[in-house]
Parts: sequence; structure tokens; C-alpha cells
Amino acid sequence: MGKGEESDKITINVGGTRHETYKSTLRTLPGTRLAWLADPDAQSNFDFDGKSNEFFFDRHPGIFSYVLNYYRTGKLHCPADICGPLFEEELTYWGIDETDVEPCCWMTYRQHRDAEEALDIFESPEPGGGAGGEEPEEEGGREMALQRLGMDDRPPGAAGAAGGGGCCRNWQPRMWALFEDPYSSKAARVVAFASLFFILVSITTFCLETHEAFNINVNVTETLVVGNTTTILLTHKVETEPILTYIEGVCVLWFTLEFLVRIICCPDKLLFVKNLLNIIDFVAILPFYLEVGLSGLSSKAARDVLGFLRVVRFVRILRIFKLTRHFVGLRVLGHTLRASTNEFLLLIIFLALGVLIFATMIYYAERIGAKTSDPRESDHTHFKNIPIGFWWAVVTMTTLGYGDMYPKTWSGMVVGALCALAGVLTIAMPVPVIVNNFGMYYSLAMAKQKLPKKKKKHIPRPAPLDSPTYCKSEENSPRNSTQSDTCPLAVEEGAAERKRSGETP
Repeated sequence: MGKGEESDKITINVGGTRHETYKSTLRTLPGTRLAWLADPDAQSNFDFDGKSNEFFFDRHPGIFSYVLNYYRTGKLHCPADICGPLFEEELTYWGIDETDVEPCCWMTYRQHRDAEEALDIFESPEPGGGAGGEEPEEEGGREMALQRLGMDDRPPGAAGAAGGGGCCRNWQPRMWALFEDPYSSKAARVVAFASLFFILVSITTFCLETHEAFNINVNVTETLVVGNTTTILLTHKVETEPILTYIEGVCVLWFTLEFLVRIICCPDKLLFVKNLLNIIDFVAILPFYLEVGLSGLSSKAARDVLGFLRVVRFVRILRIFKLTRHFVGLRVLGHTLRASTNEFLLLIIFLALGVLIFATMIYYAERIGAKTSDPRESDHTHFKNIPIGFWWAVVTMTTLGYGDMYPKTWSGMVVGALCALAGVLTIAMPVPVIVNNFGMYYSLAMAKQKLPKKKKKHIPRPAPLDSPTYCKSEENSPRNSTQSDTCPLAVEEGAAERKRSGETP
């Protein structure tokens, strides 16, 4: 290459690591920070050392190698050993769009952002009380919890804002935190343990009600009047031991108190009503009151409704989902199921296709060995029709194999072997993705919980706009530059920093 301007070498020192390239290479991406280094007045706009004849940038040297390689090859790859947000910040500084990342590295680049979103879901517990019963720290922890719950409208640091709106504004947020956030205070932990205790007692009572030892046979006498004829009917009815009913009543009273306090003190009642766990709470409480109210009535309609309510007692088992408020693992499981919806749909589609295909194949395969004296060709086989074969295909592909239906001909056995093999492969494909999602979310949730509590997190302030790290200020910038008088990227970063710090431009 000739010795013209296009072939002039340029030396860039990034974080102490020197890189050499050509100005023509930097011009391949016009409008970026490195492209401005090829301008004639670049030495006056950037930090240039005349002795070593190099530009200096106080940035991450490892990431800059990937950035410079993008200018050389036109392909932007993402390092696997560097956190995604850091790589994103460096791309923003050098003026490169993140969408230029190659498809082979996009998932590596994106997974860090997904991790940040998951960390936002699993809020770290921040107990209010400090070690040794430090009251100021405990009070500050409660205030932070109230702000996190959206019940404290005051700006951080404003004194007396919690009680500025009257008595309701003072006690209502604290009652909400008491029943909603187990980590907001020591009293909230006590309430959480009490709720957990009543949930376990209620579930235990529900299970014991089905045991024969707690069921009593009661003779019921009914008088039936038909015209002038009076008939006395003696029937038997099974009732539950009264002690279990009393225990369930105490549990329901606690759940009712908890539900009423939470719905009265919640910051947004519309969101409260839409929440699935709150709907479960209401559905599990209502049948008990209806059953108690109708138990004293003797009309046939009341008895029919009462019988129906006793059948739907199973909704009480839904209270077990209330444990998700107290156990992170259950919340992780729920979030994993929501995040793996596509994988579940894929699994269902694969299974449905396999069931349809193999149920049809086994139906016709079993007809091959039929006798001539059997006109329907179904006397010797369990597979009388294709819909019956659906059940066999499901239990075979899911490797359950109840043995209630099985092929009896050699052709049917071949189809059965293929069905079992296809089922193993079908389930094995989407399941690892779901397992990986659970592992990722669980590790993130545990990391969020184990993060050390920092009283004052130190955030270094960025260098001012006239610092050598950024472009030169407007006073020192020549007016005949091909770019703007001040570096646009620096101005944008300065405005973004002022916005984050709450300053006005």
C-alpha cells in the first residue's frame, strides 16, 4: 500500500494496550468515534500524545479488540467472558449499534440482559433490622420496603412524608407491608410464619377429612308427605368430625382477616383483583361461608347447593399456592413455566403429532394378522378403533406403559417399538431447555437473595466533557472540523449522565 493518507498508520492506546491500524480501516464505519480519529483535526479533539504519537482512551482494553476487529472484518462478535451490560456500554461509547452483533453471538450478548430482567423479578430481601437491634437502620429498612411496594410517595430522604397525608397514609402502607412483604420487618416475618402455619394446618385438615377414622355415619330421618300419606324415610349420611370443622373454621377466619387487610391496604386494588393468587384466596375462602350459611336450611334447593359445595371442597387445596409468597423456589418454578411456554407448546405439538401417527399405524398394523373368519378384524386385538389407540400412544410415548393395551401381532410390535423410541426422543428435545431455564432463574434468585447489603453504593462519576477521556470542549475545538464543534457522542453521554443524576442541563 502506498504512503498516502489512506495508508497512514494510527496508534490507539486503550487502557494501556496499544493497537495499530490504518486510517482507511477506521473510515469503514463513518460517524463512529474511531472514524473521527482519521480526521485532520483529530489530534486537537482527542487526547493525543505527541511524544509517543498515539491517541489515548481510558476504556476497557479487552472489549476494544473486538470493536477494532469489527472495523477490520465487518463482523462484530461478543466476548463470552465479559458481562453483557459492560459490552453494551462500550458499544455505546464507540458509537456502534448493538444490532450489528453477529447472529452466532447474539444469544451470548442477550443472555446478560435476560439475566438483568430476571433479577428485577426476584427482588432481593432487604430486612429492615440491622444486627444488634439497630433501630434507625430498622426504621430506614421499613421505609425502603414501603417505597419498594409503591406506598410511599415521598422522594427518598424527605422527612415525615409517610405521615404527611394523615393517619391513613401512615398506617395503611405499614399494614400492607406487614402482610405482603415478609422481609420488611420482624413483625412481617411473624405474620408470614403464622400464615404458613395456617396454610399447612388447613391442607392437613383437608386431607384428614377423607380418612375413614374422621367420618361419622349419621342416621337422618325425613318426613315425606304425599297427599294424605305421610312416609318417614330413614337415610344414612356421612359427616366429618366436628373438631376438623372447627379447625378449618379457625383457619378460614385467619385467611379472611388476611385477605381483608390486604385488599383494604393495597396500593392498587385493580391489580390486586387481577392477581391470580388473590383470586385463589377468595375462591378457597368463599365455599366455607356458603356451606355454614346453608347448613341450617332444610329446603331441597339448599340441600342440593350444600351437596355441591361439599363436592367442590377440593378448591381448598389451592391454598398451597399461597406458599409461593414465602418460598423462592416455588416462585422460580412459576416463572420458569411462564418463560418456557414456547417449549411446552412445542412438546405438546410433538406429542400430539406422534400420538396421531402411531395410533393410526397401530390400528392398521394389528389388522395384518386378523383371521378371515373375523369380518371386523378386531376380535384378536385391543385396538378396536383409532381413538382408542390414542391412549396407548400417549402412555407409550411418555414411557409409562400401563400394559392395559398392547399389540399382539409382529407388525404391531414393530410399531410399538418405534412409538416408544419416538416418545423418548420427542420428550428429550424440549425438556433440557426447560431445565436450563429453571437452573438459570433459580441461580439468579439465589444470587439476588445472597447479594451483600450495601449501605452506600459508591458510583464513580464520569469524567467531565472537557476531560481528555472525552472529546475536547467547545472552546478548544476548531471551527473547521468536518464533525460538530463538540463530539456528539460525548454530548449525548453527558446529557444521559445528567438525566441519571437528576440534574438539569
